[in-house]
Amino acid sequence: MILHLHLVRHGQTYFNRYNRLQGWSNSPLTESGIADAAKAGEKLKGLTFAAAYCSDTTRAQQTAEKILDINEEAGRTRPELIADMHFREQFYGYYEGLDMAMAWYAAGAPHGAKTYNEIVERFGLGASRDFLKEADPFHDAESDEEYWTRVEGAFQLIADNPGLHDGDDVLQISHGNTLLSLAHRFGGPDLDLSERPANGSVTVLDFDTEKPFADAVTIVSYGK
Repeated sequence: MILHLHLVRHGQTYFNRYNRLQGWSNSPLTESGIADAAKAGEKLKGLTFAAAYCSDTTRAQQTAEKILDINEEAGRTRPELIADMHFREQFYGYYEGLDMAMAWYAAGAPHGAKTYNEIVERFGLGASRDFLKEADPFHDAESDEEYWTRVEGAFQLIADNPGLHDGDDVLQISHGNTLLSLAHRFGGPDLDLSERPANGSVTVLDFDTEKPFADAVTIVSYGK
């Protein structure tokens, strides 16, 4: 069964505005963030969603409700919104809410890399998670393995939905680093991965529920 997943990055939050890491922590949408969600809703109002998913964070739920409001006003049947922790952003542990540049310096400096981009360029995206967990004095931040185990669980929740059928459109509110991680793992060489997709952007994935996760995802469009 092939499902068409429409992954929307949540609208701008205050932590986005202040350039702070926000994984599992909550930060409400700014006025611009509400506009981001509305813009995504207008972009997607022609689709009928068979299901809708988001993380159990305020920013994801606010974004999802705004999109579904617009979708319903356009005459579409409104699906139940399922909020679950498996759809959360990467967990940054001790560094939640801290300035991004400071956090990534703490993670990368012991390895000779001073910025997030330098870590990724020299060691790969997975290393950025492992380095942050290593630098976390409590080691609460997710490792690369822990992160992907949880994300795979999110896709399994979708695959296990008995109400979905081949060719259905599914709304999923996602997060910047998660979208970037999916693009790194499943995207081709033509994708520009130098930045996270913008708040309110839409990434479309085809998800084959019958394949192992490593082979199940195809990126149709990224950060549009």
